[in-house]
Amino acid sequence: MAAQEGINVVNNKNDLQFEVNLNGELAYIKYQYYKKDIAFMHTVVPDAFRGKGIGGAMAVVALAFAKDQHRKIMLYCPFVSKYVKEHAEYHSLVDTDYHPSFKLGKA
Repeated sequence: MAAQEGINVVNNKNDLQFEVNLNGELAYIKYQYYKKDIAFMHTVVPDAFRGKGIGGAMAVVALAFAKDQHRKIMLYCPFVSKYVKEHAEYHSLVDTDYHPSFKLGKA
């Protein structure tokens, strides 16, 4: 699934991560299933590829996947948490039982 021009994000369901192969290096967002939710755990982008929109591209695909699966999200990864806070269109995906600040509109 493509997120942005030239960035091919793949959902590696075996390793539970959204990933981008960067000339042999791997950027990824780790996730796991918890009850009815998808929990985003950790994001890694190799230093040489930071600031090129790769993390954001992976976040877009990961969040679209959660929406398509009709699952709420849990935010343990600081990068994905910040991305969701800065993009109001994703606030409705947040499981407010675990992140009550989104319920109060204080994301």
